[in-house]
Amino acid sequence: MIPDWQDFLTRQGARIEGGQVRDFGNPTEELATAQTGTVMADLSQLGLLAFSGEDTAEFLQNQFTNDVRGLHAESAAWNGYCSAKGRMLANFLIWRNGTDTCLQLSGDIRETVLKRLKMFVLRSKVAARDATDENVRLVLAGPGAQTALSEAGLLLPDSPMKTAADAHGQTVRIGEDKLVLMLPPARAPAIWEALSHHARPVGTSTWDWLRLSNGIPMITAATQEEFVPQMINWEVLGGVSFQKGCYPGQEIVARTQYLGKLKRRMYLAHMEGNETPTAGDALYTPDMEGQASGMVVNAAPAPEGGFDLLAVAQIDSISANQPIHWKSAGGPVLSLKRQPYPLP
Repeated sequence: MIPDWQDFLTRQGARIEGGQVRDFGNPTEELATAQTGTVMADLSQLGLLAFSGEDTAEFLQNQFTNDVRGLHAESAAWNGYCSAKGRMLANFLIWRNGTDTCLQLSGDIRETVLKRLKMFVLRSKVAARDATDENVRLVLAGPGAQTALSEAGLLLPDSPMKTAADAHGQTVRIGEDKLVLMLPPARAPAIWEALSHHARPVGTSTWDWLRLSNGIPMITAATQEEFVPQMINWEVLGGVSFQKGCYPGQEIVARTQYLGKLKRRMYLAHMEGNETPTAGDALYTPDMEGQASGMVVNAAPAPEGGFDLLAVAQIDSISANQPIHWKSAGGPVLSLKRQPYPLP
């Protein structure tokens, strides 16, 4: 986190641990506001990688699951990076900012992903860097998000997965009322104060809950190489192109789509209790006879108590209404929630 920005957030009442905002003093009320109100959160916990140079589009096109050559100056997309076995090393939001192509991903994998991608640059005219602390990044979400943005003097892209920029900063619109902001550090405090007239500041866990409740997963260090893209519904969310050509793991991803039968999918679920589920925790169902049958992708405290989770589970087990247990065959049972979008 940028030191001056951290000092500013601390003065606003933020409790900061490990370079991320835990909350602003009342996480329960922050979660309650996020259900129906307008909130904003700092995104310093997420990494930002930047690529530039005349070969950037071609280089990234050959590495990622979604089309990069078609990424226009004012567009954004979900995208992913797989191993040769088709297992996801990262998923991210990708957009262009001037001469940079930016990837926003989980902060705990940014160094390993950057190092791996640099290995394949070779003679390509591509410069890759960790741009995490070059700008302040915020997310703004809720029914008052557009009003807040306007009164803060920032531009609103005309539709989701579009961007708009001027001297005040860049806005990436990831939904009708969800906006990612990239701001020059010197301008960020004034913009934060303007936004705060319409949006409640919230901590990382509240934003995590809002993200996962919309069915948007995030690959972290605990889940790297655990899932093919379809297991986390990445093709449903538009993060995979089946027309773009080769990339690491492409044959396996395509075979899963057209020839194989996908055995696992990601579902939104809830778990009661005070024990905290975390990414990478194993899940069990009776029909698998003691063998792990799924995995927690992400989890966050829920407004009604307990935890909401994105969980990859056996499709057949879900169809048969098998109970899903956390961490052991006799562990707490997950209850499925209404899915945020239709599944195939």
